[in-house]
Amino acid sequence: MHLTSTVGAVAALGTTLLGQAAAQGSYGGSTTNNASSSLPIVDLGYELHQAALYNSTGGFYNFSNIRYAAPPVGENRFNVPQAPAVNRSSVQQGLQGRICPQANPAWLLIAEAYIPQYLGGKTNFTQADFPSANSSSSSALPAQDPRTTEDCLFLDVVVPEKIFNNRNNGYGAPVLVWIYGGGYTAGSKSDSGNPAGLLARSENNGASGVIYVSLNYRLGAFGWLSGPTFQANGTANAGLHDQRFALEWIQANIAKFGGDPNRVTVFGESAGGGSIMHQITAYGGNNGSVPFAQAVPQSPGWQPFVSNNQQESIFNSYLSLLNVSTIEQARQLPSSALITANIIQVGLSQYGSFTYGPTVDGDFVPAMPGELLLHGQFDKSLRIMVGHNADEGLLFTSPFTQTNADFAAFVVGDLPSLRGLPSTLDYITNTLYPPVFDGSQAMGYTNQIARAAAATSELIFTCNTFYLNKAYGNNTHAYFFTVPPALHGSDVPYTYYNGPSASVLNSQIAIALQEYITSFAETGNPNEQGVPYFVMYGQNATVQNLNITGISEVMDPTANARCNWWQKVLYV
Repeated sequence: MHLTSTVGAVAALGTTLLGQAAAQGSYGGSTTNNASSSLPIVDLGYELHQAALYNSTGGFYNFSNIRYAAPPVGENRFNVPQAPAVNRSSVQQGLQGRICPQANPAWLLIAEAYIPQYLGGKTNFTQADFPSANSSSSSALPAQDPRTTEDCLFLDVVVPEKIFNNRNNGYGAPVLVWIYGGGYTAGSKSDSGNPAGLLARSENNGASGVIYVSLNYRLGAFGWLSGPTFQANGTANAGLHDQRFALEWIQANIAKFGGDPNRVTVFGESAGGGSIMHQITAYGGNNGSVPFAQAVPQSPGWQPFVSNNQQESIFNSYLSLLNVSTIEQARQLPSSALITANIIQVGLSQYGSFTYGPTVDGDFVPAMPGELLLHGQFDKSLRIMVGHNADEGLLFTSPFTQTNADFAAFVVGDLPSLRGLPSTLDYITNTLYPPVFDGSQAMGYTNQIARAAAATSELIFTCNTFYLNKAYGNNTHAYFFTVPPALHGSDVPYTYYNGPSASVLNSQIAIALQEYITSFAETGNPNEQGVPYFVMYGQNATVQNLNITGISEVMDPTANARCNWWQKVLYV
């Protein structure tokens, strides 16, 4: 789930595709093209990989589209990733851009149309307000990006020249690893932005800089099918396994580029941040240390999929669209059939949902991450910096939430198990988020849409950051992004700032955020000369408020009783 601007942002949740150059990781600036024999080659053992380009403006090499796993096709579909085959017959240059099969829910069209109106003051909406979004005059599926392929498990390594040239001197550089958002159904390793600004910030004040890595992972049905029947012959949360496989690849190979495997920081927004939380709590902390030392989850989010019944229903719906009855039969189908069924199923997602995402599977995810953090079942050795935005939930809130009954139905849509828990539903609708519209309640809501947005914000996004802060004894750093309108994903263009942009209203805030992230990656402390001091979260729940007017310290609004209640997962 990621947003790149206030209005066009909604469509950008995966529908905006970067050009081929960006997909290959060209990242702008003056470059030496791939035909140059002078570009360096790294021996990965199973293959030889040459840098695709050298960016002379930024002074870095880009090793594009490095295969980190075997193609997840045939019997490898819906299973854990496998090691890539040995292929040393020719040097790989990674010139072919690849993205995993994508899909977006149709409700994004309504969100794109209504949110600007809502921010302008309109609060009453009906289906008639969105004739084009509700039109069924065309049954054509959206065009697929030509880079789309099931064989998509690749990553990019962008390394400053001086780090690469010093790779054998015994010193390893810190590494920043990006895990993208996109609702767990869209996105790719290169669509969040250009890392040149982050690399430049990392070299401030005499620092040596960082290596930047971004990775693809399977999306939609390809990466997130689950449930008891599926798990008899398939691996739930394959997308999480992809990420873990790539992170282990980094541990094994990053030194060959000049990086230190003991100084890896993962960062990611929305589905990326949610994935990081699942990595931190993987296997309930019983499988040893995670393959990174630090984490920066930004707006970590996912829809709770706890119920086996809900998972089974999603699985059966996918099989039905494929016109097969087993996952073994699905593995025999052509890729085009699987992609089409995924597009249709995700497209029909309930408002605010993407159908797919991490599920409680009894293995990689033995329980909800909040529960695991509450009970100490996670890797406690990490250093953590988290962030969330002021209005995470509006993007995922239906404009047709106009009455108390609509609000209750919206909550049940997110948490279907509440149909059998009337007293719990009553507690949520009348105690946690009561129909009181004087601005005194969560996030100061004054209408039904804002009430639903507040509940969505806390259930799916913001409370997750509070869980992390508490789990690590408040010895964390946390930012609160409030640059208006501070919608979900609004901080991503600031994270990837590279100069004037319509999505960045205050360049100094963007530069400060980049300084905080890169300094944290380099030293474990976000503080850097030239930016306001970033205090620890501490017992006062202090967050760094990044606002249009500057940076200040405020109390974390997620440090509340509602989040404590949500963490106990009493809604199943």
